[in-house]
Amino acid sequence: MQTNASVEYLHHAQAILTRIQQTQLENIEKAAEQCAHTIAGDGLVHMFGSGHSRIFVEEMFPRHGSFPGFHPIVELSLTFHNLVVGSNGQRQAMFLEHVEGLGQIILRNFVFSPPDCFLIFSNSGVNEVIIDVALEAKRLNMPVIAVVSMDHCQASPALHSSGKKLIDIADIVIDNCTPAGDAMVHVEGLEDPVGPGSTIGAAAITNALKCRIAEKLTAMGKPPIVLTSSYFIGREESKKRFDACYDDYRARVRRVYGC
Repeated sequence: MQTNASVEYLHHAQAILTRIQQTQLENIEKAAEQCAHTIAGDGLVHMFGSGHSRIFVEEMFPRHGSFPGFHPIVELSLTFHNLVVGSNGQRQAMFLEHVEGLGQIILRNFVFSPPDCFLIFSNSGVNEVIIDVALEAKRLNMPVIAVVSMDHCQASPALHSSGKKLIDIADIVIDNCTPAGDAMVHVEGLEDPVGPGSTIGAAAITNALKCRIAEKLTAMGKPPIVLTSSYFIGREESKKRFDACYDDYRARVRRVYGC
């Protein structure tokens, strides 16, 4: 039976999830151990992503089923894509991703201290701002975890003047198992492929990692305060939980602003 493009995309998406389960559990485990150690020690897992990789920063926290201990770092100038053209347009964001030195300027706004670590999302793993952030995190003695397409990164030239790619810098690399080029579906009569797969892979890794961190923290006797839907605990309790979670987050991140 001939399948249509929707079915083909779902087939490729399932293949990504299967490859992650078959090949990435060891690295997910290492990353979860590092993050749980950081959070249990009252440190922060700082997170950064440019372009569409901001999706996974926010998927980790704040999100239903998420918990404090993570510090999202998102620059609107690099991620505010909905306007596309005009002021704050996509051209500007894509240009800024390649401005070397910007990453260090971004991180200069924060105070980092042990046992903090850094989690970076990037499908290509080569854009200059990503390398800047990774190098600066390493200079500040933070362990770096990367979620990246190994296939795409290895096939791409290094763009940063250091000659390094994200996979050369990170202490732990988790492959999102997306093929190089990202788009996965070839439509008959259409020259270019459509349907990116990195969203599937990186989102699955983000939540698998989150769940394992929660499991480890609970086993340590430090269960996290989870942002929980009213479906599970009722509307009033859910509101209280959100306030408690946000208060806990505020207390944790206060020090990164020198307070």
